[in-house]
Amino acid sequence: MVIRKEKKSRSKRGSRTVGWGKVGQHRDRGSESGRQIGMGKHKWSWVVKFAPRWYGKHGFKNPTTVPVHAITLKDLQAGIESGRFKFKEEGGKKLLDLSEHGIDKVISGGDFYAGGIAIKVGAITERARSKIEGAGAEVILNSGQ
Repeated sequence: MVIRKEKKSRSKRGSRTVGWGKVGQHRDRGSESGRQIGMGKHKWSWVVKFAPRWYGKHGFKNPTTVPVHAITLKDLQAGIESGRFKFKEEGGKKLLDLSEHGIDKVISGGDFYAGGIAIKVGAITERARSKIEGAGAEVILNSGQ
């Protein structure tokens, strides 16, 4: 036969420390596990094992780095098929200007088979260029590149 028993959280209500010992033992941030308090004191062994870079400064972020927004041939092909990229008509050819879509560089990842178009881009890798031209498309580099 199961004995009906009040659960601990209910039965301790009304007592001064609710089962947490003397006054102050379940108070403040030090008793919370992994909450930025006590890391240099009683939680030091945790810091050594799991977060060795917790203290100090590490490296820097170069403020002059220019981010390069690149796209793979696989993503470029998928964007052309889905209609995400808008084409312009220029000299009887469909022109895709990737700089208008925020893309600076084309890199060779995947296959490309959309022929009969011209792709205008700031930079391109040699393998990507050979795959695009092998599919019958044309690559135009932006001026100054």
